[in-house]
Amino acid sequence: MIPLVLLSLALTVPALAWLAGSAMVWGRTPAPRIAAAAPAQDISLTAADGVTLAATYWPGAKPDSPGILLLHGIFAHRTGYAAQAQWFSKQGFAVLTLDLRGHGESDAAAHSFGLTESRDARAGFDWLKAKQHGAPIGVIGISLGGAAALLGDDGPLSAQAFALVCVFADIDRAIRNRIAAHAPAPLANLLTPLLKHQSRLRFGVGPERLRPIDALRKVTAPALIVVGGADAYTPPREGREMQAAAGGRSDLLVLDGLNHAQATWADTPVYRERLKTFFVSALDRWAVTGC
Repeated sequence: MIPLVLLSLALTVPALAWLAGSAMVWGRTPAPRIAAAAPAQDISLTAADGVTLAATYWPGAKPDSPGILLLHGIFAHRTGYAAQAQWFSKQGFAVLTLDLRGHGESDAAAHSFGLTESRDARAGFDWLKAKQHGAPIGVIGISLGGAAALLGDDGPLSAQAFALVCVFADIDRAIRNRIAAHAPAPLANLLTPLLKHQSRLRFGVGPERLRPIDALRKVTAPALIVVGGADAYTPPREGREMQAAAGGRSDLLVLDGLNHAQATWADTPVYRERLKTFFVSALDRWAVTGC
């Protein structure tokens, strides 16, 4: 009897873990269809693997003004960051926001913790770089968007500045922290290996490929690591590890009292000014109107 129970558990737990993994990677995040108002314009981009991406471009003060590529987090969309993008545009920066695959108005696709989304980030970066005639480009990468900026097949984006908001260090802790925030630690310890090793079947890579902290070590541009002070998913200690790993000049900004969701949607005047100061300093070779 006992062997049958053990056999049943041995079959049931992995099956349930697979279903849980499917729920994590599949699902489309819709967005309201709000057409961009001039001078912004909606555009369509194509990632290297043929996925069609919806994007919005805000012009800068000049045709060759520095640019900012804004990449949203999971289950978000570009529309939610329109006010922030418009504000940066008014400061003189050119700004491009896009819906990552499986989000907003872009093509439906599985979520992959930044792996295939990195192709979306690359498409947006290359387009904005060309649009601004080779001017330096900074990136605001929020959670999934930050991972996408780092995990490209050819390495991180060649941006001149990275503001990485609530970006997980590695897939192991990303999964474990999220389970532990809602369930007992033993369950998190049991399920994390069963979930993270699904990457081999789902994405064709092992979990060691899903480590933004390793990719960040290759970044020589200035990096601002932003974390929520009450974030249980990507806690401040993980942010400090990311800061230490950054290959270039780095700084850490802790948003006191904010959990993961609150920090990824942070958009206060003080926060905007902090980001602006960072990008002006990092891109100080270029004059930006209003900065």
